[in-house]
Amino acid sequence: MLVPRYVFNCFNQSNARMNSETKNQTPPKSQRVLNSTNSIIGDLLKLAGQADIISFAGGLPSPKSFPIKEVEKATQTVLEKEGALALQYSSTVGEKPLIDQIVKYINSKGVPAQADEIQIVSGSQQALDLLGMAYIDKGSLVAVESPSYLGAIQAFDLYEPKYIEIPTDEHGLNPDLIGPEFKNIRFAYVITTFQNPTGLTLSVERRKKLAEKAREYDFWIIDDNPYGELYYDQEPPPSMRLYAPERTISLGTFSKVLAPGFRLGYVVGPKEAIAPLTQLKQAVDLNTSTFTQLITAQIMEDGLMTTHLPAVREIYKTQCEYMLKAMEKYFPKEGVSWTKPDGGMFIWVTLPESINTDELMKEAVARKVAFVPGSAFYTVGKEKYNSMRLSFVTVPPAKIEEGIKTLGELLKEKLSQ
Repeated sequence: MLVPRYVFNCFNQSNARMNSETKNQTPPKSQRVLNSTNSIIGDLLKLAGQADIISFAGGLPSPKSFPIKEVEKATQTVLEKEGALALQYSSTVGEKPLIDQIVKYINSKGVPAQADEIQIVSGSQQALDLLGMAYIDKGSLVAVESPSYLGAIQAFDLYEPKYIEIPTDEHGLNPDLIGPEFKNIRFAYVITTFQNPTGLTLSVERRKKLAEKAREYDFWIIDDNPYGELYYDQEPPPSMRLYAPERTISLGTFSKVLAPGFRLGYVVGPKEAIAPLTQLKQAVDLNTSTFTQLITAQIMEDGLMTTHLPAVREIYKTQCEYMLKAMEKYFPKEGVSWTKPDGGMFIWVTLPESINTDELMKEAVARKVAFVPGSAFYTVGKEKYNSMRLSFVTVPPAKIEEGIKTLGELLKEKLSQ
């Protein structure tokens, strides 16, 4: 299981105390619960909410990007036009107006999609859980990037797979290094655009090569794309569905481009591959909020995604530039490197192997700065401890400067020892 290796002793002590106190206060717990650990994401959200901490740890969208007035208008329209429908149960697959808008959007990118190839989900995190439930058995082989999104690893861990790492370099995952050992995997989980945690984007050439490898070794691709619309200048390459539609399942979300509070996402893939997800979702939560679906459909019909996104991109680009300039100013240059993303929310920092960022995190928090240690983004037994992820989107520029200066001073101290 993915262990929150950087988490402070107070969390561990609290958990031990809670387990002792509740031993006889619950029904017998499943082995799945006993084997699981606290979510790192939950701890990150706690840090992000502490007013005295400069948190580069969270992956939250900027509240400045939330189109509050437009959502209010769309909500009123939905209630006036179809209030009874909006407040009723919905089909498990999803509401037709939203599905039609998603198909239109995907097709506008030159990527194939039809209405019967889409499943609406309660955030793409639910999609990850459903995919694990549908396609992973205990001991199944699953391929993930090295490093990979920690939320995906945690979701898949519940179903006890065995992991194969997809090697990466400064250009993202390297499909040339995919060999026969991938022949028996259930799927390869990838984020090809503004990857979490590295911020890197896979080139068209590497996407085509990944599609070739998937056909050669007969494996499926799960292409998670939460950040694809958050490009700063040049639009990134299309989803992997363009290159291998017959063996790619793509995930999309409205959390990063509209509002995470909607908890709304979608899965796109061959209808035969989507059907098990629909079956499982019906048992899990019956349907995603009808109200939220219809509001989002109205927002898309009003054209807000076209008019709203340029402002969101400008916010993120400006925030990223603030952090990169501060890092250039305060971080040591010898043995320290970092990515310079063209979009998304994250910068990945690589340090000399002598620096353990799990330990560094504790010292940083003592100085009121937080980040995510790199070990969280690797599967158990494959951890690397000399990296960290920085998120810049929710921190004011003055605080970015202050926080990066503090981290820079801490790194210089460590390197001088």
